[in-house]
Amino acid sequence: MATTKSARRSRKLTPAPQKVVPTGLEWRLWLIVGFMGLCAVLLIARLVFLQVIQGDELTAKARQQQVKVIQTFRPRRTITDRHGMALAVDQAVYTVYAHPHLLKEPPREIAERIAPILHRSPEELNRLLSLPTTSVRLERWLNEEAVDALKKLRIEGLDFIPQQRRIYPHQNLAAEIIGYVDIDHYGQAGLEKSQEQILQRPEYTIEVLQDGNGRLIPNEVPRSVTENDQGVLQLTIDGRLQRTARELLQAQISKFSALRGAAVVMDARTGEILTLVTQPTYDPNRYFDYHKTPEVYKNWAVSDLYEPGSTFKPLNVAIALDAGVIRPDTVIYDEGIMQVGDATISNFDGGSSGGSLTVTEILEQSSNIAMVHMMELLSRKSYYEWLQKLGINQPISTDLPAEAVGQLKPPEEFLNYRIEPAAAAFGQGFAVTILKMVQLHGILANGGVMVTPHVVKGVVDGNGKLQPVANLPQPKRIFSQTTANQVVEMMTSVVENGTGKSARIPGYRYGGKTGTAQKASASGGYTSGKITSFVGIFPARAPRFVVMTVVDEPIGARALGSTVAAPVVKGIIEELITIEGIPPTHPQEINGASAEPPVAN
Repeated sequence: MATTKSARRSRKLTPAPQKVVPTGLEWRLWLIVGFMGLCAVLLIARLVFLQVIQGDELTAKARQQQVKVIQTFRPRRTITDRHGMALAVDQAVYTVYAHPHLLKEPPREIAERIAPILHRSPEELNRLLSLPTTSVRLERWLNEEAVDALKKLRIEGLDFIPQQRRIYPHQNLAAEIIGYVDIDHYGQAGLEKSQEQILQRPEYTIEVLQDGNGRLIPNEVPRSVTENDQGVLQLTIDGRLQRTARELLQAQISKFSALRGAAVVMDARTGEILTLVTQPTYDPNRYFDYHKTPEVYKNWAVSDLYEPGSTFKPLNVAIALDAGVIRPDTVIYDEGIMQVGDATISNFDGGSSGGSLTVTEILEQSSNIAMVHMMELLSRKSYYEWLQKLGINQPISTDLPAEAVGQLKPPEEFLNYRIEPAAAAFGQGFAVTILKMVQLHGILANGGVMVTPHVVKGVVDGNGKLQPVANLPQPKRIFSQTTANQVVEMMTSVVENGTGKSARIPGYRYGGKTGTAQKASASGGYTSGKITSFVGIFPARAPRFVVMTVVDEPIGARALGSTVAAPVVKGIIEELITIEGIPPTHPQEINGASAEPPVAN
């Protein structure tokens, strides 16, 4: 019993286990640990989202904000004439940026100081400098002199970014050939556009970092100019002759209140164009001033078609001679007027009969009727094939842009309707460009061989060596040497004795042909307007140059090829004589000689 009581007593003395209850301090510690753990999980999730899911997008945004890509000053190639006279050059200019938040002086005071240099009103500049932005452009195309003046003011918060601007030193001298570049320095017309890849030197850009205040920090060293970047684009154009041609043409357009005009000079041996002038024209330095008259940007001697009229007659004579249907002494009767189907054809004077005419006299008098009879000696099929051989409806493949392709009636019309070959006999019923007509007469001047008119001579490298840049088509024989020589001799008689007397130059002999053509209407048929023209092949012996002038819609009863266009060609050839130093073939005529008054057509 005692043992049992003792055991019970000892069990009573053992304390019972107690339940642990966390204190307030421990609860707070657990809450903090849990919150921090949750934050860590959310932070890791956010980092994963930013780094993995949105990483590329955010990197691009950061780069856009921090990195500024600047195109380095890499001027386009200079364009020169055949003698090295600069026609288009690049000039170093600057774009001026301001960072308003970095300015240490009040915007209005800064505006007052820089306004005279920028030629802007202080009010306008104050508005720009007060904008809530990190960077604002104040002016572009600022020259180095103005930039130096701004730098001397020591105004903090201004940046000067170098750029380039195209300058045309001789304004409109060769605008129709060269064209112009836009505000972004890309060619928009002429050679500036068609020769973009040659004119634009190898481009590269540099990256600059932009700090939080908008200041630019260069990130790399600009590379130097290499030999491949050097060189100028040299043209075949003669600047002096170009200026003379423009002045002569402009004077005639004004005198006869004409719509427009063009003059072209080509070296018949090579196809090099020494002069190509169109009027009206523009100043490519201020191309933006002509948006109301966009037609001035167009070189219409290359891009517009016209019916050549009588200036095509020498080519028809060459066709007939080479085809063997006539000889130089062939006589053809000119009755003055004839009926072809429903159409009435007459000579330029309304129907006067020329009687029996030799081939030379046909060209001297510019007889339409005799030309129709001459070309009807040739089958229509053969005649059409000859026109195709001349490339009437084929491109020239010149290096001038926007070339129009001539139009020739479909063969079924030409072969089935007598009026079509009859009209073609005196240069109507088909259409070509002025440049194409120059090329065609170049065949006669070049002894029967066709060459390609072009204005790009090549790139003159840093060592002064000319590097050709174009693969021109190979010269192609069209007429025999004998035929070409015979036609040029006949054309010489036109200037000495026929409708081209107004272009005669005492002491010299050259071939020529007048033209006064009806002007085709866009809606079909012909308008009341006319196109006058004259083409010259100079000199008559061993010809070298083709000179052509076309004047569109001169006003007046006496506005003919002989009175409007021929004097321009004469003046251009006289300038050629001076430039090339060509001696007279008949010096005895020079003293006291004068040209006879013009006759007609």
